[in-house]
Amino acid sequence: MSFRTTISWLLFPLTMWYAVGVAVRNFLFSIGVKRQAAPHITTIGVGNLATGGTGKTPHVEYLLDLLSDKYRTAMLSRGYKRQSKGFVVDDGSHDAALLGDEAAMIACKHPDVQVAVCEKRVEGVRQLMAQERVEQQGDEEVHVSTAPQLIVLDDVFQHRYIKPNINILLTEFRHPYYNDHILPYGNLREFRSARRYAGIVIVTKCPARLNPVDKHNIINDLRLENYQKVFFTYLQYGSLQTLDGKPVDLDLRRMEQVLVVTGIAHPEPMLEEVRKSCKLQHLCFDDHHNYTMRDVARIRAAFDSLPGSRKVILTTEKDAMRLRGLTGDLPVCVLPVKVAFHKDNDINFDQLIESSVRENISFLSKLSIWG
Repeated sequence: MSFRTTISWLLFPLTMWYAVGVAVRNFLFSIGVKRQAAPHITTIGVGNLATGGTGKTPHVEYLLDLLSDKYRTAMLSRGYKRQSKGFVVDDGSHDAALLGDEAAMIACKHPDVQVAVCEKRVEGVRQLMAQERVEQQGDEEVHVSTAPQLIVLDDVFQHRYIKPNINILLTEFRHPYYNDHILPYGNLREFRSARRYAGIVIVTKCPARLNPVDKHNIINDLRLENYQKVFFTYLQYGSLQTLDGKPVDLDLRRMEQVLVVTGIAHPEPMLEEVRKSCKLQHLCFDDHHNYTMRDVARIRAAFDSLPGSRKVILTTEKDAMRLRGLTGDLPVCVLPVKVAFHKDNDINFDQLIESSVRENISFLSKLSIWG
């Protein structure tokens, strides 16, 4: 009996009870005991069936880059591992302790987007729609709405109290949901059948050159419905930056060693990218790890033990939000990343999203006039 099979049998009782819990919750939604809200605002949901590592944050950023210059846009997250409670909107400080690392990073990189966190999505949307500012007009104070026209939501497949107008499911090229299992034996937080809630499925972290045969096989294995559109994306890495986002003039090909520090679910694509230029050692922390001075001491010791004098520390944008103010004189650089779409699709992703958002906003605007 293989080790994997042994683990499967050992975890089967826990997996069974978790599956029963998920099934009961979904049944309560299906019969209306638990209710989904459809707020009077255009919403885009981005989520996954797995526990993490599908590249959700860069895909959220892609949508914000695409739409925020056309519409008043907000991003609402639950703020995983933040130290605050309730509804919190970024005040310009981009504080990871208040917002969580992902939301803080997005707030820092997208100052034109209203970034908020709230455990209860319905309450978060309500608070965003109630946002306003006070303007002085003559002797009178006038309350002017600053409510967004569009809200991008994350983790919508686990937090179903909001029903997005556009629902996007992400699944990773190396770890697709059809090869995975329900927790705790596997990494799926939802049954594979939950894919039907998505109108768009994106296979993420693909090779930059995607074999047409692999693409064809993946599409077959996804088992999508006729109404669902599928796209494929890959990661593009940018130029090095400081922890504060300033450009760094440094060539990794001239480095003798690089220490890569990550606190993300699946760092393999980043490691492969760095290996193209130099040798590396990897110091791995848990996903969304909150760094302490003890961790920094561990990082310093690992860095000092690297041979040679031409060496540097690399980390991710999300880790940078939690390392700021802790690293002292350590030479820490950030390797930024974004997503790009394979262009051999019959349907253009940007056009599909833009037209859907435009139609939704136009429809809701007419409802407001009629109301």
